[in-house]
Amino acid sequence: MTAQTRRRAIRRLATGGLAALLALLAVSDLEGQRRRGRGGGGFGDDLAAYQEYNTPYTGEFTFVRLYYRTGGWGWNPGWSHDWPVAERNFAEIMDALTTIGPRRGGGNVLAMDDPDLFKFPVAYLSEPGGWTMNQAEADNLGNYLRKGGFLIIDDMGGMRDLNRTREGLGILLPGLRLVRLDDSHPIFDSFFHLEQENIEMPHPYRGGVASYWGVFEDNDPDGRLMVIVNHDNDIGDYMEWSDRGFVPIALSNEAYKLGVNYVVYALTH
Repeated sequence: MTAQTRRRAIRRLATGGLAALLALLAVSDLEGQRRRGRGGGGFGDDLAAYQEYNTPYTGEFTFVRLYYRTGGWGWNPGWSHDWPVAERNFAEIMDALTTIGPRRGGGNVLAMDDPDLFKFPVAYLSEPGGWTMNQAEADNLGNYLRKGGFLIIDDMGGMRDLNRTREGLGILLPGLRLVRLDDSHPIFDSFFHLEQENIEMPHPYRGGVASYWGVFEDNDPDGRLMVIVNHDNDIGDYMEWSDRGFVPIALSNEAYKLGVNYVVYALTH
């Protein structure tokens, strides 16, 4: 099946719901997966090794994953979890269902103090429980958010992770509060219409009920949302394993819907 045929089939299936289309992802670049590894790539904290797979800026929407030093988490540090398969699968979904025209095949890994970050409207941070940054990184990422960038924080659970996230955001955006969101916020209606029962999904392996938190520009709840936090959730895991049968299709569907909504919101606000 060619890429064009696959996209046409995905569009047809999407008219009846997302569940059937996810199996089509299994025919994607499997050789590329084997070559680059799954779920962290096996490069540890070696940023340069991940960046060998980065692509130059072209103006296409490109998934950007943020790197942070983990202090010896071994071959599979938290920031890299689900790389590069989650972003590859997510790009397939966005390409099939939207007119965004994302870069397919993966994404870029950038340090928080990289000036190239400002070329990309959305950044993704995984496992904030281990999140570290120095002042230069905090200054650059904070300026990125104030200038219109959008940050997705994912793969976390429990109060320790939420408190660690709140501390990190306090360094990035001093004076701005982390507040809980519900399905009335426009981000849950920016492409797919999601209600509370859709977004209250369990974390794929920790259990619990997902909740969503955000930081608003000027602490104005009617203003621009700058950061979305998926608490007790891991949409990256759902995306990575959506074509392997390890997670329920219905929940992978909701993870993709959330991801698409986040990107569409970020690009239009």
